[in-house]
Amino acid sequence: MSLNWKEINLILSELDLPGSQIQRVVQSTYDVIAFRLYGRGKSQTLLVALSPGACRLHGAYRAVPKNDRPLRFAEFLNSRITNGRIEEAVQLGDNRIIRLRIRQGGEGYRLYIRLWSNAANLIVTDEEGTILDAMRRLPKRGEVTGGRYKPEEDLLSGPEPARAYEVREIPGPGSFNEKIDAWYAEQGGALSLEALREQARKSFEGRIGRLAASLERLRAKEGDYATADRYKEYGDIILANAASIASGDEWLEAENFYGGGRIRIKLEGEKSPAAQAEHYYELYRKAKKGLAGIRAEIESGEGELKRLEGTLARLLAETNPLALHKLLKTGGIKPPATVGADRKRPGLSFRRKDWLIIVGRDAAENDALLRNHVKGNDLWLHARDYPGAYVFIKQRAGKTVPLDILLEAGNLALFYSKGRNNGEGDLFYTPVKFLRRAKKGPRGLVIPTQEKNLHIKADEGILKELENCRIEK
Repeated sequence: MSLNWKEINLILSELDLPGSQIQRVVQSTYDVIAFRLYGRGKSQTLLVALSPGACRLHGAYRAVPKNDRPLRFAEFLNSRITNGRIEEAVQLGDNRIIRLRIRQGGEGYRLYIRLWSNAANLIVTDEEGTILDAMRRLPKRGEVTGGRYKPEEDLLSGPEPARAYEVREIPGPGSFNEKIDAWYAEQGGALSLEALREQARKSFEGRIGRLAASLERLRAKEGDYATADRYKEYGDIILANAASIASGDEWLEAENFYGGGRIRIKLEGEKSPAAQAEHYYELYRKAKKGLAGIRAEIESGEGELKRLEGTLARLLAETNPLALHKLLKTGGIKPPATVGADRKRPGLSFRRKDWLIIVGRDAAENDALLRNHVKGNDLWLHARDYPGAYVFIKQRAGKTVPLDILLEAGNLALFYSKGRNNGEGDLFYTPVKFLRRAKKGPRGLVIPTQEKNLHIKADEGILKELENCRIEK
């Protein structure tokens, strides 16, 4: 429901904004902003939403959450109009454009609130109409810093006859502002509680379903790997009966001294009994290693599933639509604090001069770190031409990785690779966001793009220093 011009005038008359001091501007998302005001002995909040299907302004009677990080337009307004006073609050004719004239110190500002569903905006100008900033920067309309915006000029030719609208009856107690606030919370289109809860369900239930299906497949594979001990038993039985195996035999029938009775074991071609046994021992080693990785993935997946289910439950229990909208819009959904395996970081961790370096020593640890513990701007290092560790340097806001930290991480990447005995080698390094997974490749395998090369000579002194900086878990 869009507000008509008569309803906007009623809202402004009830709020009685002139004379109010602007104490703070809060922007919860990119399209919702609130002005905390004080005047005539009382505090009130003016809410402005530019959301499609829920574009409006009115008094807010429930908490307006802050964004987890400062947003540009709110920061601009707080720098210009905080502690300023509203001198005028009027609608320009019946155009659904509200003009607030604000005086802060010796400066005068005009804040225009345009409530057009297809072109809603908040625009701040000086008293001459020069745009200082806009909530939505629209270059095609000239609504950018330095542009001109003075909608009053469109009215100079004489206002058109006012369109025939009436103030609608909104059920519920209180003022028209209170009724509108309650109506939007319950039924107001895209920002109603029901619509936001449905959005949360669609977003999370799909992810929960996909993760649950993935866990089922992993558990089935775990069942296959769990029988790995039989391969070792086959190898032992083959060696124990090596004298009775002739060249070219395809099967061995022998006593099963593990489970009792007789057993029939498949042999391969012309291999010697020792080679036949080694084949089964290799299958045993691969299965055991795979089992550890599968169980680590299951543990991680179960923790993520629990987190998603808990987050969805909290979202559905939220009764403030503005808070719910903020969580969905900004991705500021914080999981509950967890302990134990769900939060434990695999691999080795080193703290050097406020920089965190993480080492994944095998495919399972590399994959777990990529999935759950590093982000796009963290730096990835890996030995070129040799299998080995993934080393990550965690990003610090506004900081570039210094050369000494890069060289220390490079020493770790070389040391935990098959090239360590060479004493030197080349490394790839690139931000994590430039890695892509190899299609149908082994778990944890990635292909770097936009990578750079780093030549490292092993430095035993650096490695000893790093060992003293290792974080015990």
